[in-house]
Order: sequence, then C-alpha cells, then structure tokens
Amino acid sequence: MVEQDEPIHVPVLMAEVINALAPRAGGVYADGTLGGGGHARALAEAVGPQGCVVAVDRDPAAVAKAAELLRGLPVRAVHANYADLPEVLDALKIEFVDGFLLDLGLSSDQLADRQRGFSFSLDGPLDLRFDPTGGEPAARLVNRLSEQHLAELIWAFGEERYSKRIARAIVEYRQRKTIETSGELAELVRRSVPRSPHGERIDPATRTFQALRIAVNQELKWLDVALRRLPDRLRPGGRIAVISFHSLEDRRVKEAFRGDGRLEVLTRKPITAGAEELTLNPRARSAKLRVAVRR
Repeated sequence: MVEQDEPIHVPVLMAEVINALAPRAGGVYADGTLGGGGHARALAEAVGPQGCVVAVDRDPAAVAKAAELLRGLPVRAVHANYADLPEVLDALKIEFVDGFLLDLGLSSDQLADRQRGFSFSLDGPLDLRFDPTGGEPAARLVNRLSEQHLAELIWAFGEERYSKRIARAIVEYRQRKTIETSGELAELVRRSVPRSPHGERIDPATRTFQALRIAVNQELKWLDVALRRLPDRLRPGGRIAVISFHSLEDRRVKEAFRGDGRLEVLTRKPITAGAEELTLNPRARSAKLRVAVRR
C-alpha cells in the first residue's frame, strides 16, 4: 500500500458538482463513490452538523482512510457497492435523500498503489479489483480466457480496434509464461499495437486495462443497476449527478436519465471541466457530468 498521510486524489468538477446538487443545510446526501473523500467533504461542509452524508465505496482501504480524514464531519462511511445504497440507507433508517453523487473515475490514490495493478507505469500484481476481498483478479482472467473471449472483452469494454491482435499475443505469451504483473501485460499490449503516426497521447495499454478493470469489477452491470434503483430513494426535487469518464458509461447515464419517467434531465449536454481545472488536473479532461432531478 502506498504510504501517505493525505490523499493525493484531486476530485474532478468540484464546483460543478456542488452547483448541480445544490446541497442545503440539514440535507441528506449520498456519495456512492467515496474515493479520496473530496466530494464527500464538500457535501458534508455544506449540509452542516444537522445534515448527513452517506458515503460508500467498494474499496475497503478507501473507506477506512476517508473515514479517518473526514472524522468530525457528518459523514457515515460504509464499505458497500453503490448499487446497494438502498440497503445501506435502510440500515441507517434513512428513507429518502436530497441528492446522489456517483463519480465513476478511478482515484489517484488507487493508481499510486502498485499492489493493485491499476497503473501500468508502476509495475505490480495484475489485480484491478476495487474490492480485493472478493472476485477474480485480472491476472486470473487473462490467463484462463480463450483468445476469442479475450478479444471480445477488450473490444466491448475497451473499444480497442486491435483487440484481436492483443488477445492473440496474450495467448501466445502465456503458453510460455503466466502473466502476473501490470507491467508485463502493458508491455505485451504495447508491442501488439502499431505506433500511431499522429502521436496519440494515451498509452496503447490504456484501453485494454480499462476493459479488464470493467470486466473484473462488473462496472457497467452495477452502473445499470444503480441507475434503475437510486431514483426511488430521491425525494421530489432531489437530484442525481453522475460523473463518467468514457463513452460506455456516459451513454448509459444519458439513456437512463432520458428514459426514466421519474426524472427530469437538467443537462442537455454533459458538463465538462474548464481550462483552469484542466491545467491543474489533466485527468479531468475526460470527465462528463450529467444531472437529473426527481419529479
């Protein structure tokens, strides 16, 4: 685990999220992706001691760390999947909330922990699980799936045009040696993808790692479940805000909001980061915020 006293994660679209949710003093809000606790802190400071922020995360390390950093604020930090927020609210005897926030991005704290495998610039075990206490790590996935299944997964969840070539390279490599680390897989992918003549900014391994992370954590499945379930726990006039980071997520949020009779869409186009934030935090460049209100 990376050793640090303070989180290194910089929450994206902070001002835009607070403006969108318009937290009121004494209100009750739920942060479904606690992460480094930045958004939860801002919400807690807005609602004050008479309010409450219920903050959940699938990563037990993030929950433990954020709970300590947010000590003294009206935050209830819980280790849980955001799709299970209705059950978390039931356990806390909370019927309705004034707002939900889901920030679907990977935190910088997770990227900095080489034992998790999220960053291919820091070689470590190829895990990619948000919750390392359950589920199947990515290393096991890449070493057991067929070439066809790998290619389909990398294409479906990473939108990687060279998915077949990458899958073939993985299968050929693992015939000689088991793939165990993030650096090992990243280098294998880089050798399989032709160099872009346009000098593409992102690492060639990015889409493959995205695909594996989505598969390991069943991210799109749980997002769909949450988008169906959470509006029932919003009080009338309450808002739901979702920050997505790639088209697979954004498309789901957009369609779910538009097709849900319980909600009125407030963002015809997604809200994105301004020039100042992009200068300070380049990771915000792919963030898209969509907001809807309970009818």
